[in-house]
Amino acid sequence: MAEKQMNVESFNLDHTKVKAPYIRLAGTSEGQNGDKIYKYDLRFCQPNKEHMDMPSIHSLEHMMAEFSRNHSDQIVDISPMGCQTGYYLAVINHEDYEEILSIVEKTLNDVLVATEVPACNEVQCGWATSHSLEGAKELARNMLSKKDKWTEIFA
Repeated sequence: MAEKQMNVESFNLDHTKVKAPYIRLAGTSEGQNGDKIYKYDLRFCQPNKEHMDMPSIHSLEHMMAEFSRNHSDQIVDISPMGCQTGYYLAVINHEDYEEILSIVEKTLNDVLVATEVPACNEVQCGWATSHSLEGAKELARNMLSKKDKWTEIFA
């Protein structure tokens, strides 16, 4: 019996068949004026086998959100996944997968040389005590060390 199709793309993805880390196009949507949003699944950890800790995932979110915009003006959003295994990257009118890989690589390299987490204070962040600069750097280092595997989505 076939599984019921869900409204959320990632709920239709067989998480037992993917092999993290990877970067995959998870979907596209078109706005009323013809703009296209491309949503990428930036998977750092193997689903149901490992996950990122909250202070590290939170700091890496801040860093990627800030630093990625130094490499592209088409970034809409970077959001952590609730399962703590990766992030979603949304870009507008940008379908060049190889360039997305390059933007992610440059952004993660920026994380490695950062001396602080951007907006890590009570004025700019809703949970400013939940951050880890070193944890974010470790996540970035691990992802970059497997860059040659980013395009291999399935085991």
